[in-house]
Amino acid sequence: MSSDNTEQKQANRFQKGVSGNPNGRPKGSRNAATLAAEALLAGEAEKLTRKCIDLALDGDPIALRLCMERIYPARKDRPVEFALPPINTARDAADVMSSVMNAVAAGQLTPADASELSKVVACTVKSFEAAEFADSLASIDQLTDAQLLRIAAGGSAPEIIGPRLLTIGSR
Repeated sequence: MSSDNTEQKQANRFQKGVSGNPNGRPKGSRNAATLAAEALLAGEAEKLTRKCIDLALDGDPIALRLCMERIYPARKDRPVEFALPPINTARDAADVMSSVMNAVAAGQLTPADASELSKVVACTVKSFEAAEFADSLASIDQLTDAQLLRIAAGGSAPEIIGPRLLTIGSR
């Protein structure tokens, strides 16, 4: 058998986008290695746990660390104590970010905490922009065809279109 023929068989072995198991792995099925480990440890968990605790109490650093990790796991997140001013407009968000930067500079916030706060502020700004855009679209829906033609021809826009809509439309 030539190497070209072997390569062709390997290339055509599986069709792209077609699964050999279209239903996927059955729900509730478990890894064979996990099942084997559970079978070996069946009935021994209490003895092993007691031995680990005894070793930890005797000063074994690895057993001590294992026990402590179970008693007091590493904290993934913590509350940030920072008086976040209210954000009612996108302009308020800029002021909030200024106060966050000042807090980092003063050592009141860590850069990581400031980064997380900035994500919250950015999400808030996006929600304001989305609401503003939706309001602008509602305003457009209220325009008549004659008003739209006058605007397209360079005429003045009616009062119901704010300056934000005009900047969105001119991008």
